[in-house]
Amino acid sequence: MSEKSPKLRAELDGIPTYKPGKPAAAGGAVAYKLSSNENPYPPLPGVLESAVAAAGRFNRYPDMACTDLVNELAERFGVPVDHIATGTGSVGVAQSLIQSTAGPGDEVVYAWRSFEAYPIITQISGATSVQVPLTDGDVHDLDAMYEAITERTRLIFVCNPNNPTGTAVRRAELERFLDRVPSDILVVLDEAYREFVRDTEVPDGIELYRDRPNVCVLRTFSKAYGLAGLRVGFAVAHERVAAALRKTAVPFGVSQLAQDAAVASLRAEDELMGRVGALVCERDRVHAALLGQGWTVPDTQANFVWMRLGERTADFAAACEKAGVVVRPFVGEGLRVTIGEPEANDLFLHTAEAFFKQM
Repeated sequence: MSEKSPKLRAELDGIPTYKPGKPAAAGGAVAYKLSSNENPYPPLPGVLESAVAAAGRFNRYPDMACTDLVNELAERFGVPVDHIATGTGSVGVAQSLIQSTAGPGDEVVYAWRSFEAYPIITQISGATSVQVPLTDGDVHDLDAMYEAITERTRLIFVCNPNNPTGTAVRRAELERFLDRVPSDILVVLDEAYREFVRDTEVPDGIELYRDRPNVCVLRTFSKAYGLAGLRVGFAVAHERVAAALRKTAVPFGVSQLAQDAAVASLRAEDELMGRVGALVCERDRVHAALLGQGWTVPDTQANFVWMRLGERTADFAAACEKAGVVVRPFVGEGLRVTIGEPEANDLFLHTAEAFFKQM
């Protein structure tokens, strides 16, 4: 028998492993998971019922075109049906975008630190990542990102608000950037946390895409809508880009359960906005409390806060876990803390205060 292994693509060597948020320990001292930017609320009214109904049809393939969901989204956002493409969460759509635009020899530009899936899905495609450091205030440096564009650039990600820092790019700066980028380069506005934005100067990407054929907007049902476990996201883009996404999507990738739950979630928008409003109030309370304790914390427009702790990151994460909350550390840089139940937020704040006093 030959000892040789099957040949695999060289581009797969050294791909970083995506690290999901650590779960709360079952039966242990840890009670709250604040590591994955999940919505702490249960499914919206009507969602569970739609999911149960769909579960009775598991023996059938889902609607590959996601017809009902696409029609609902088109009406909700006032866009043509053929400008919408769905996928397994916004990250699934993001991977299709890179597959549609970039391969070996091409470049994908994005800020760093930003969403940690970007380098993974870029390397899988064989393209090269061009990581542009955030500003000292942990915001996208759009001037530097523009300067990073070369003749090999095929796609640019702008995560707005940015994960994991929560900071957001404002309208004037973003429009100026979009107007400078060559029209043959696709700019992807990743707006997974759009529903949590309260700064009126942070633009809605869907308004920016309308008269810019090279702009695509990513959204997800995983965060505000609370469907993280069902994996459904979508893109709004002009027809040529949306058609490419449909070609590169995994067939039947979005389950019927996920499609029906997403439609029901869209129809429960009043309840959704009430829940989002409550989370925003908690976010502002946590942010203000951290500032009051003496921490330097950037303004956040998402459902989490970012604390740049450098070499103290791992120690603080361990202190939080010991106290009963799991957070998301980026070792040597900082940590991201999801806004959860008030009890969880209080426990985190108590830990933060004690840790700051020991520094």
